[in-house]
Amino acid sequence: MNGPVLKAPVLEVPVLKVSGLTVSVGRGARRHVAVQDVGFEVPAGGSLGVVGESGSGKSLTLRALMGLLPPGVRAERGVVELAGEPLPFTGPRARSARRGRLAMVFQDPLSGLDPVHTVGAQVAEVPRRVLGQPAVASRRRAVELLRLVGLPDPERRSQAFPHQLSGGMRQRVLIAMALASEPKVLLCDEPTTALDVTVQAQVLELLDDVRRRLGVAVVFVSHDLAVVRQVCDRLAVMYTGRLVETGRSADVLDHPAHPYTLGLLEAVVDLDDVDHMPVTIPGALPDLAHVPSGCPFHPRCRFASEDCAQGVPPFRYLNDRQWGAGEGSDGEGTDEEGSDGEGTDEEVTDGARGTACKYPERVTAG
Repeated sequence: MNGPVLKAPVLEVPVLKVSGLTVSVGRGARRHVAVQDVGFEVPAGGSLGVVGESGSGKSLTLRALMGLLPPGVRAERGVVELAGEPLPFTGPRARSARRGRLAMVFQDPLSGLDPVHTVGAQVAEVPRRVLGQPAVASRRRAVELLRLVGLPDPERRSQAFPHQLSGGMRQRVLIAMALASEPKVLLCDEPTTALDVTVQAQVLELLDDVRRRLGVAVVFVSHDLAVVRQVCDRLAVMYTGRLVETGRSADVLDHPAHPYTLGLLEAVVDLDDVDHMPVTIPGALPDLAHVPSGCPFHPRCRFASEDCAQGVPPFRYLNDRQWGAGEGSDGEGTDEEGSDGEGTDEEVTDGARGTACKYPERVTAG
């Protein structure tokens, strides 16, 4: 069909750009791909949410960006650029190139803090070691940061030990430690999972306020779609280590184009709709050694046909929507019908590869 060529959305100049990130796990000949050809961009002051089931590769992606992959896990290929500078995954510069520029907030604040040192001393250690500030200045900076993240009475609280603070306060301390190095990018690995709803809302508001005031780019991993909608401009959905759909958060959540995204939304309990019953996605994530051919989600997908188990179609763009990720794209454009029912010639841009859903119009109609 003839029609306008739709190109990938143009974002602001990214402070973080990830292209073709592939991570494998295992040893020797028994290595399996856990993250495959993941790519995204985040501008300064922007926020990207990453969602998917446990085991879909979200946290592993963040650890690869941070250079914190555990033994037996390695980045096979891909490029991570910070303000235009490629960051090495291994070697003596792997840590130093990230120090003071990338920071991470982990999921469990209690295990992330040293129980035998005060929280003020732990926050002060970051500007002292990373930024080279004197001891007195670093302690003063620690109190300023604790005040910045909204910790009540920061002078007194800085003398407390982690066990003397509530879960919400400990999470604020972790955020203060992450901000102490004055990073350009903040990676958040489910930082509100262990908190109650009220404290969770306060921490989310804090993160949103910090990124807007300081211009820090945020990558936010979560299982909670409502949380992502609240704090993230854009959304990436992962399945078996691949991106299956990306776009503006409101677009993806209100009008999902991939069946997996729709399945995640249907599994959410809606307290405002008493007649809505959550529908679980059948089956479970496949083992890394036995990822299905074609679209990896097709064994669990109610829209699947025999074609879905065959070749891997290319990544497709429609307006500001993008769906599909994995490998196997030949980089050629395809002649597909859009989800609005009108035919368009969709163009695949450089670096866009993936397992695209062939039936976005079915998902929209469903």
